Amino acid sequence: MGVLRRKRIYEPATSDDGYRLLVDRLWPRGESRERAELDEWLKEIAPSPALRRWWNHDASEMAEFSRRYRAELDAAPQPVEHLVTLVRAHPVVTVLYGAHDPAINHAVVLQSYVRDRFDIEVED
Repeated sequence: MGVLRRKRIYEPATSDDGYRLLVDRLWPRGESRERAELDEWLKEIAPSPALRRWWNHDASEMAEFSRRYRAELDAAPQPVEHLVTLVRAHPVVTVLYGAHDPAINHAVVLQSYVRDRFDIEVED
């Protein structure tokens, strides 16, 4: 079984990233597809547009956002199951996100969700 990492897509790709998976619904501004060096783009695992607009990366709403996003993940398990399959098939899977704050973003919630539900090892 592999490990699940997270990283801003704007950081350079490295060989340590393993399988690189974009988990944003929208393509990150200013990032080229060539520079991103993606293996896959899993849009369906990102928060819904309505939830993303409601939250707007407001740090004071992180706990409520986390609760709502986890409920969305529970309601649509196929993308999460796909992510877990990837982590079990690769030594390292790095989820990539475009948000500016490395602590206030949906990838943090996704990583903890997968760790809690599927006993997947995670690294920051």
